[in-house]
Amino acid sequence: MNRRLVRMAAILLLGFGLWQLGGGLWILAKARLGQHLIRDAWTEARDTGAAPPPWPWADTRPVARLEVPRLEVDLIVLSGTGGRSIAWGPGHQDGSAAPNRRGVAVIAGHRDTHMAFLRDLVPGDEVRLTDLSGRTTRYAAGPGRVLHRDHAYVRPDSDRPRAVLLTCWPFGALVPGGPLRYAVEVAAL
Repeated sequence: MNRRLVRMAAILLLGFGLWQLGGGLWILAKARLGQHLIRDAWTEARDTGAAPPPWPWADTRPVARLEVPRLEVDLIVLSGTGGRSIAWGPGHQDGSAAPNRRGVAVIAGHRDTHMAFLRDLVPGDEVRLTDLSGRTTRYAAGPGRVLHRDHAYVRPDSDRPRAVLLTCWPFGALVPGGPLRYAVEVAAL
């Protein structure tokens, strides 16, 4: 009877482990396919001037390309910062300035995926934003700051392009979310 229980427990644990592994592999496969479709939509947007959704039922579109050469970061920025957008890539916050335009563009994403590079960004690093028209603006990163989400606001009064790169803080937190944000302001060179 004891052996039977041990064998049953081992089979259940093995089944659970395989289920978890399969779920993780599915998410990875979905993310890779999503990135391919997002890059295709970005290319089409650059060629035609109209940003299509990356897949027919998507509620987001590519709006910019974000690059940090020193860190080998090359990401397509999607419209909106809702959960559905930032699951696939960094998002451009509605109501903030358009990338490379006068004012402040806010680009946000998850601390453990697309915006994880912020932990390695140092003041002076070059950050590039390319908009749908193909114009690339070079920015210099400022120092990172930790802010409470209730006090994290952006002054929109800028006479030249600026951007704020935003993610949750701390980077290694086990529990997602939380009230703290990590922000890096980048100013056009």
